Amino acid sequence: MKIAIFGTTLYAAVMAALLSEYGHEVYICHESNHTAVFDIKEQDVLDALDKQLKSGFLKYCDFEHLSLEMDVYIFSFNVVQEPLARDVLHKLKQRTIIHPKLMINASTFGLNGTQIFKDFLPQDDWVYFPDTIQEGHALGSLSRASRLIIGCESTRVQQQIQEMLRPLFPRSQQYLFMPVRDAEFTKLSISGMLATRISYMNDLAVVAEKIGVDIAYVREGMAADTRIGGSYLYPGAGFGGENFSQDILTLTNAVSNTGVKSQLLAQVWDINEQQKEFLFRKLWNYFHGNLAGKTVAIWGAAFKENSSSTHYSPIHTMLEALWAQGVTVKLHDPQALEEIEEIYGQRDDLILCSDQYQAVDQAHALCLLTAWKQYRSLDYAQLKQRMQHPLILDGRNIYDPEYVKAQGFAYMGVGR
Repeated sequence: MKIAIFGTTLYAAVMAALLSEYGHEVYICHESNHTAVFDIKEQDVLDALDKQLKSGFLKYCDFEHLSLEMDVYIFSFNVVQEPLARDVLHKLKQRTIIHPKLMINASTFGLNGTQIFKDFLPQDDWVYFPDTIQEGHALGSLSRASRLIIGCESTRVQQQIQEMLRPLFPRSQQYLFMPVRDAEFTKLSISGMLATRISYMNDLAVVAEKIGVDIAYVREGMAADTRIGGSYLYPGAGFGGENFSQDILTLTNAVSNTGVKSQLLAQVWDINEQQKEFLFRKLWNYFHGNLAGKTVAIWGAAFKENSSSTHYSPIHTMLEALWAQGVTVKLHDPQALEEIEEIYGQRDDLILCSDQYQAVDQAHALCLLTAWKQYRSLDYAQLKQRMQHPLILDGRNIYDPEYVKAQGFAYMGVGR
């Protein structure tokens, strides 16, 4: 099939790479005819795009040079790009395309997002693909999905979708078709459930700490129950991510607009926002509120490991709280420093460090916010030599508290 893809999201990049890998003729339509059109830093995805570009199955083109003979159009825009999406649809409406065409909305516009597209081109076959890409392992999160949720009721169109995706998902039972609006609400509901699990564990962690229980044991016990499982049960410094967080807000607003009062969703969000202040409160209590003039090292700014995104990351709450107390922050992250600098610019109380141990020089505390692999094994001798005060605040519970204490450090985790 000939497939045109519009959008700069990670989902758009992954779809382009996978579909072209299996022999489809894929056109990424953008004003810039190169891989830099995608706002991503996942090297395996960039490598896959480059490989398919060299193979000839993937091409970059501007709108004017896009053939009229496309079989499928895929639209993948984030919530702030709706004006751009409307502009693309307006241009398509002016073209002499033979309708109907298969139009796939994979954008994160929430409920009725697909209808926004359909209003522009009502004569086409519109379906909804939820963007379920997980940053950090984007290619695998789509290609190894056990089942696809797709908003589409037409049997004829379902067959066309299955043929397009057959190399990746060959079995009919791998597709769960439902009405478009149901699929949109399902996608939001999945994010809501995952967020609820995280916030529930963070809520339990507060209780566990007060009654002298280690939440790590509790989590393992809960995960061992096959009715629960271990996914999204890790307590920490709060969840983030643009699409995930936006889904929670969209779902909360959608429920609120129906007149139904859902206290649960509001509490899930509130718990998460409070959790982003968790390590700061521990730091404040440890130093009895005397933080002015101190230096704090932070490891991790991205909302999760293997990502450069800081959207809704706890780093922002942490920085604002520390700066309000006159603290100088020395920050390290393998991928997100560029984005942090773009947001906050140059300032005396923010020192961006290219080496993680450089960040702890003369620090009164080390706060871990993102569980990057390189942070998991510590050089305690070097830490002790460099730090002004041996305090570690573990915002992701990746260290053994007793071992850390045995190395001569004060340790504080989440629910431990």
